Amino acid sequence: MKILVCLGNVPDTTTKVKFGDGKALDKTGVQWIINPWDELALTRAMELKEDAGNPVNSVTVITVGGKDAEPTMRKALAIGADDAIRVDAEPVDAFSVAAQIAEAVKDKNFDIILSGIESSDYNGSMMGGMLAEFLEIPSVSAVSGLELKGSEVELTRDIDGGKEQVTVSAPFVAVVQKGIAKEPRIAAMRGIMMARKKPLNVVPVTPVEPLADYVGFELPQPKPPCKMVDAENVVSLVELLQNEAKVL
Repeated sequence: MKILVCLGNVPDTTTKVKFGDGKALDKTGVQWIINPWDELALTRAMELKEDAGNPVNSVTVITVGGKDAEPTMRKALAIGADDAIRVDAEPVDAFSVAAQIAEAVKDKNFDIILSGIESSDYNGSMMGGMLAEFLEIPSVSAVSGLELKGSEVELTRDIDGGKEQVTVSAPFVAVVQKGIAKEPRIAAMRGIMMARKKPLNVVPVTPVEPLADYVGFELPQPKPPCKMVDAENVVSLVELLQNEAKVL
């Protein structure tokens, strides 16, 4: 059984976001990381492979991005992935990313494809479902648990008011969310050293016309300073809540 994990190369959540001309992110000084939901997916994939009772032979990671995404892919290899694929294209929107990944893996016969439910930069929550449609295989969303049961896979989905158990046969795409793994795995020194020798294959871009056109970006307005109200001054508090906060 072969597992593919789709990784997003995203800015660290502590990064101070800047837009150079208002139309694109200024990448100067940005620290890039594995998208948190994808990192959890990778952790679960490694847990499945390391369990001797599971028939998982390999874990591959893939991303769409330029050469600046390779350190992120090397981190995934250090965590334990066997090999990596980088589609040499700038990720424009979910449609083009899904199309690029589908073209790169359509003949590789992956049994399980894992994708985070969203990316921490654009939060679109679309790529996993689109990828399944391009590959013409089933997809299951909101997956918070994954267990191998013989020739089938048992998935746990978070739904309103509880959880749902779904059984699916490979191949399929699982769009995973928080809960798929307890904590993201941290690369050990041995893994970091081994990652240098693991294959990172670069595949050429496939001509795909993005569906989204970003006109511009702007930062939110700074928050006004905090106003302190005396605990006994209920009238002033109500006025502020009505006229400024507008929550009453």
